[in-house]
Amino acid sequence: MIRFQNVSLMRGTKPLLEDADLTLNPGDKIGLIGANGAGKSSLFAMLRNELHPDQGAIDFPAKWRMAYVAQETPALDRPALEYAIDGDANLRKLQAELDELEAHPDANDHGMRLGELHSLLADADAYTVQSRAEQLLLGLGFSLDQMKQPVASFSGGWRMRLNLAQALMCPSDLLLLDEPTNHLDLDAIIWLEDWLKRYPGTLIIISHDRDFLDEIVNVIVHIDQRSLTRYSGNYSSFERQRAASLVLAAAAFEKQQRQRAHLQSFVDRFKAKATKARQAQSRMKALAKMEELAPLRAAAEFSFEFREPLSAPNPLLVLEDVDAGYPILDGHGDKVGGKAIVKRVNFSLQIGQRIGLLGVNGAGKSTLIKTVAGELMPLEGKATLGKGLSIGYFAQHQVEMLRHDESPLWHLGRIAPNVREQELRNFLGSFNFPGDMVTSKIAPFSGGEKARLALALIVWQRPNLLLLDEPTNHLDLETREALTMALAQFEGTLVLVSHDRHLLRATTDQFIIVADGKLQPFDGDLDDYKEWLFQTKLGKGTDTLPAPTPAKEASATAPAAPVDRKEQKRLEAEERQRLAALRKPLENRVKRLEEQMAKLNAKKAEIDVQLLEPGIYEAENKEKLKTLVADQAFASRDLEQLESEWLELQEQLEGLAA
Repeated sequence: MIRFQNVSLMRGTKPLLEDADLTLNPGDKIGLIGANGAGKSSLFAMLRNELHPDQGAIDFPAKWRMAYVAQETPALDRPALEYAIDGDANLRKLQAELDELEAHPDANDHGMRLGELHSLLADADAYTVQSRAEQLLLGLGFSLDQMKQPVASFSGGWRMRLNLAQALMCPSDLLLLDEPTNHLDLDAIIWLEDWLKRYPGTLIIISHDRDFLDEIVNVIVHIDQRSLTRYSGNYSSFERQRAASLVLAAAAFEKQQRQRAHLQSFVDRFKAKATKARQAQSRMKALAKMEELAPLRAAAEFSFEFREPLSAPNPLLVLEDVDAGYPILDGHGDKVGGKAIVKRVNFSLQIGQRIGLLGVNGAGKSTLIKTVAGELMPLEGKATLGKGLSIGYFAQHQVEMLRHDESPLWHLGRIAPNVREQELRNFLGSFNFPGDMVTSKIAPFSGGEKARLALALIVWQRPNLLLLDEPTNHLDLETREALTMALAQFEGTLVLVSHDRHLLRATTDQFIIVADGKLQPFDGDLDDYKEWLFQTKLGKGTDTLPAPTPAKEASATAPAAPVDRKEQKRLEAEERQRLAALRKPLENRVKRLEEQMAKLNAKKAEIDVQLLEPGIYEAENKEKLKTLVADQAFASRDLEQLESEWLELQEQLEGLAA
């Protein structure tokens, strides 16, 4: 087991831990959480023996093998596959010794050692290592061709995936993972989740992805107020336990405050009276001995909201037969062709739509978002923008485009030059940029603080269409929750690419999948998407969406083969599963249609009420009347289409039930 005994740690003048105690059992899967700067990475450094506590001791078995993700990746010419296998240092050492002995002129004199080495390599699974590494890299999003490419050819994010692959290839008893999902797409996260569930050793993860923690961990360790507190269960269980402890602590604090006030009142009234002096003195001693409870509070809650859009064109945007991709330029910078990633896109965005874009890594989600945002021009086809369209676009390069030598106030002032400075300061203060921070250069800001500033700049512009491509990278749990709440209340249209399933579930109501160079609806939820991934990309390795299982046709001529009772039950169970698999996507689609019809009916009822008002027909309201009549026609048409689809789906469900 791992024991922290009276551990204290200072970083510079800042105390991170004071007399912290903690016990972790072998095989525990632990989520390590706490505010940014609380000391999570420093705790990892102590376990790796790179930092030493200022006081106390950390013990775990000396024989334990430890694995963790390296933070630096040298620009090597070594193929990615070989680099991943290098993570098993013991295997590489045995292979090197075997190669050296076999190349030795007197190899025959070392027969005993050669036999031992072959036996040790067999124990180390040397003869399956290449296939294991390939499966691991496939799960992390690498293609077979990419595995042959040199490490130096990959970008920083992909090199971090290679470092993660090395850590997973290393046989270990203790695995330390610090934000392993930061550079992964949803498909790779789902694969990693499955891998970590089966990991037999002790696992400690630092992560701000609540769904990821919920799926894997059975213990939460919270760094708070310079102490380590262990909670049994996953992250959701921790939240419940933490909330309960806050309520109890608040009650205890209030009770003590009442006791202190009563004692102080007695002292104040009677300390000058001789007859009461002894009692007053004893109460003063009681006050001095009373250990003052600090009110236990959660971290100061951060929240913000998107302001109401200034306009609401409908549709906001229409793409007709669009090929989305990247232009090919000649040596003079002239376009000579293009590489299409997503082809023949026919897509429109209506007011109030909330779309989650799904698809495996490299399918073209970001390419499509960039095309909708206008950062990439369509290679083919036509894009029509609604009058008054205002796009708020967030991707990682938005953070990189911030001026590091300037302040948050400068950035906001550049897009709002005619607004009073105090108003800008107040707005930035609502995004946790208080006091001097608002005028400080952003160079030393954390990745999360820079992402928060980029979000603030988008919110200020009051967009009616939000395009968000992995907005939660580098955001802590508190800021992620604030973003989730703000997006859930956003009154415009949302298109979201994210590996954060909690964010996707809470803010979107329909999914579209990018697969095989096409854009198509995905009738299912995130659990269905996970199942699809394991059946295709992460399982069989095929690149097609699953087709419904065809019904088996009964033969009119062949006599039925006799089956025993057990076999009959098995066949009946298979048939039930087959029908359930067919029903589920239909039922999910029906549910979504009913939600959309409810929204449209409410909208149409609101329009009908406005059209009953006599004043709407006055001359000065002519434009508003035209808009209402058009909206009423659109709502009626959309309702008719939705109801027609709903009836068709109901007939299909009835056919399956028959």
